[in-house]
Amino acid sequence: MSLITNINKVFDHRIRLGIMSILMVNEYVEFTTLKELLEVTDGNLASHIKGLEKADYLEVKKQFIGKKPNTSYNATKLGKAAFKKHINALEQLIKKGM
Repeated sequence: MSLITNINKVFDHRIRLGIMSILMVNEYVEFTTLKELLEVTDGNLASHIKGLEKADYLEVKKQFIGKKPNTSYNATKLGKAAFKKHINALEQLIKKGM
């Protein structure tokens, strides 16, 4: 079996890796918080969120706080499992490379 078999292409981009890393340790994270933490533009963040949502790795929660719209995200069970598998594969690759 190849060392890179379990490396997930969905997480290839640093922004997607960042989004999932943040969602793994927080139940829900708002769009603006993700944007600030990752230091990305609205459009850039939105496109990467769409990719993760398409893979069913995150869920979108839209609500109103007062009259202001609020969007937050959480990692799905599938997303958490896929991300853990990806991180484990990277760790194994690093160990084998030493």
